Amino acid sequence: MVDKKASSEDDIVLEDELDEASPHDIELEEDEMLKEEKMGTLRVKLKACEAEKMLALEEKERVRADFLNSKRRIEEQFAIDKERIIEKTLINFLPLLDTFDSALTQKEESAQGEWKKGIEAMQSLFQGILKSYDIEEIETDGKQFNPYEHEAVGNIPTDKLEHIDIILQVLQKGYKRKDTILRPAKVLIGA
Repeated sequence: MVDKKASSEDDIVLEDELDEASPHDIELEEDEMLKEEKMGTLRVKLKACEAEKMLALEEKERVRADFLNSKRRIEEQFAIDKERIIEKTLINFLPLLDTFDSALTQKEESAQGEWKKGIEAMQSLFQGILKSYDIEEIETDGKQFNPYEHEAVGNIPTDKLEHIDIILQVLQKGYKRKDTILRPAKVLIGA
């Protein structure tokens, strides 16, 4: 048989342990609940931070791409502007070349000798400079009139059919740089 007195003492001991454990267990449960709430809050904050980070990275990549595109456009525009400046500058030198041509075609006696050699040397030097910039004279001698390269300033009446729309006389030489016409040749064509 079981001793009721001993059994009752065991129950008292167990009840005492339960009473003592209860507040402690409740505190542990509350701590765990607080920790879970904090973890949940931290997880939400972490997701929000990751989303912000992704947005910031995307924005950074967009800004970087915009910067690189702008840089490329500026470099292209700089190259185009440089070419325009070179062409404008060289166009200003063309009348000088015309003056040399005019001086060399004069039939006066003073154009002979040393003076003529000096003019020829300057003309040769200047033509070398133009050639270094890929500037060349537009061909005109006996060529078909081309409105893109030539400017017809007059006609010369002709009886020959093969001379119609053919350049018969050049009044001013024309020049081009690569595919760009700097100045069309002023010509007289057969009509």
